[in-house]
Amino acid sequence: MTNGKPRRMTFGVIVGNRGFFPDHLALSGRSEMLATLEKAGYHAVAVGLDETKHGAVESRAEAGRCAELFKKNREAIDGIIVTLPNFGDERAIADTLRLAGLQVPVLVQATPDSPGRMTIQDRRDSFCGKMSVCNNLTQYGIPYSLTTRHTEAPDSEFFRRDLQWFAGVCRVVRGLHRLRIGAIGARPAAFNTVRYSEKILEANGISVEPIDLSEILGRITRMSDQDPAAVAKLEAIRRYVPTGSVPSDALLKMAKLGAVIDQWMAQTEVAISAVQCWTSLEEFFGVVPCTVMSMMSENLMSSACEVDICGVVGMHALQLASGTPSALLDWNNNYGEDPDKAVCFHCSNLPKHFFREVTMDFQQIIAGTVGRENTYGTCVGRVKSGPMSFARFSTNDRAGTMAGYVGEGEFTDDPLETFGGAGVVRIPRLQELLRYICERGFEHHVAANLAPVSAAVREATTRYLGWNVALHE
Repeated sequence: MTNGKPRRMTFGVIVGNRGFFPDHLALSGRSEMLATLEKAGYHAVAVGLDETKHGAVESRAEAGRCAELFKKNREAIDGIIVTLPNFGDERAIADTLRLAGLQVPVLVQATPDSPGRMTIQDRRDSFCGKMSVCNNLTQYGIPYSLTTRHTEAPDSEFFRRDLQWFAGVCRVVRGLHRLRIGAIGARPAAFNTVRYSEKILEANGISVEPIDLSEILGRITRMSDQDPAAVAKLEAIRRYVPTGSVPSDALLKMAKLGAVIDQWMAQTEVAISAVQCWTSLEEFFGVVPCTVMSMMSENLMSSACEVDICGVVGMHALQLASGTPSALLDWNNNYGEDPDKAVCFHCSNLPKHFFREVTMDFQQIIAGTVGRENTYGTCVGRVKSGPMSFARFSTNDRAGTMAGYVGEGEFTDDPLETFGGAGVVRIPRLQELLRYICERGFEHHVAANLAPVSAAVREATTRYLGWNVALHE
């Protein structure tokens, strides 16, 4: 993010060329790929026509020049696209990637031949060359991604979709690398399910910054009712969700809570958070943090309840892939006798993006033990229908690795009478998924996003981060 706006993505481009194939195809292929990236709204970094023959890479010397250019743009480049307008020199391509050492996702694309242009002057042979490139990248230990079809023209609809998918892969890899998560409060004692290994996360480049809930409440105590940050947050809450039935003192408490969390996250440079709720905040502060958390998730700063650190990692991965807010839900209920449907629910801190309509109310579950007056702040409504992706990651402490699963389904318009934030989800072969979750001991929490991005998340986490993530197809 720059100045509150999404950062424009940048791809390094390697144009493959091989002298005894028509090298005019390298020149035209370079132009076609750069035009495609520009049309899609991406920056491109590629050697110039005056730096290598046709701005392509064929020799060891040209690989070195391209690699130096990539290294100079290391902080900007999100991923690298290898384009093969002809067979290409597989060694030069592999050498470029090794010398640059960027450790970013790589997409290999090959341009198809045309049956009417198969003479020695125009034949590409990139169909074959792609296999040689992939073989060499495998020998070099360089991970790479493939287009849906073996050959795709840069200006085709197939490649447009693959480019969009690959951009999501790159965002997930970049976004999870050196990620900092705020753990606000201790894990609720009754929730063993949200245990995790901070050391395994750290080994995967993800840091956790904890703060005790007493420190948050202490900072709130020191904040006056007229504090500019509290006043601004109160106005933001009232703009965000209808609050007509909520007492003004409860709204002010939420505003102070939100302002203090905002300040702490900025000071510690954490990007996302997981918050203790059950039931300390209700008993000792007098509100639930749901709306504050909902607003953070809506603003693409995912926030999970019950200090579910691994849950918020799943939320963040889906959000990075789609560019839209994620939620954390419970796999909560069966839906009648339909084996492929279930009720997903939380009580709730779902972002406004998820709802048909939403209003603020009290938390009906906790109210029975701490009193209704101490549980205002939930976001209540029905999840809107449409496609969805889901993800769950966990630290596998016995193996010392990251594990998880991803997949897709849809929220439906099936009738449902309940409270909190809830929706009916339909997932093909749901019973197999539920068995997989139970057999492998995954948590009942699952991250959800209203976009079909599970394939990008799985590619990023398995191929480039080395996690053991299953895809429910």
